[in-house]
Amino acid sequence: MSKHILLVHDLAGYGKVSLSAMMTVLSHMGHHLYTLPTALVSNTLDYGKFYIQETTEYMRQSLKVWAELGFSFDVVSTGMILSAEQAALVSDFCEQSAKKGALVFVDPIMGDEGKLYNGVGEETIAHMRKMVAVADCIVPNYTEAAYLADMPYHEDMTEEEARALTIRLHAMGAKSVVVTSAKVDGENCVVGYDGTEGEFFRIPFDLIPVRFVGTGDIFAAVMLGRLVDGVPLQESTHRAMDAVRTMIDRNRDKEDKYLGIPIETCLEVLDE
Repeated sequence: MSKHILLVHDLAGYGKVSLSAMMTVLSHMGHHLYTLPTALVSNTLDYGKFYIQETTEYMRQSLKVWAELGFSFDVVSTGMILSAEQAALVSDFCEQSAKKGALVFVDPIMGDEGKLYNGVGEETIAHMRKMVAVADCIVPNYTEAAYLADMPYHEDMTEEEARALTIRLHAMGAKSVVVTSAKVDGENCVVGYDGTEGEFFRIPFDLIPVRFVGTGDIFAAVMLGRLVDGVPLQESTHRAMDAVRTMIDRNRDKEDKYLGIPIETCLEVLDE
């Protein structure tokens, strides 16, 4: 059954990431989409040079117009947040939406491989913690999870450390937690805490030695699409992992990986 989903993410002028990636996936899955760009970004950040235009006033006015028009959402999905003002605006809106029955899904985009992304400052962590506090589900990668939970980043965690990390994030307000790009006891995996079931889980995967930008956005979109279709959290996670792996493998020889995966050529993967 299709849902009305609001995507509060940044929009890149060049690159299949964030809104460009998520809209493609969720539209194919049959959902009605609304987009609220938190920023206009010239190109994916990996190119090293970029320009970011914050859109806070546009967001504020769009939400006002939508309220006057009576628009409502079954799901609110958030990504990059650029300022304290945006964080307050979006977290308040998410809190109000949750009271009306909306699912709040947060991808706290901040960094990877143990460090923050280009253009992301330490203050962003505080903004993202506000989003975690109102979320039904969060999907940080391991770097972002460690920053949010204020826990040390290790190249390789023990299962006890992974469990403690997910439970700490749950205690911060997130009802369910899925942490990607983790390594536990030498094994690449996704770990999570299912708030509905009250249990920790761990799903291993074989790492393909290729790095595309935007794979986290594809993962989040597929997982969200499955969740709103009523698929349990652990199965939704597993199916998102399988979809991303297939897309990476199929495009591993593409020369410009900063552009991202050409999702339109792989959409049948989502039907499996």
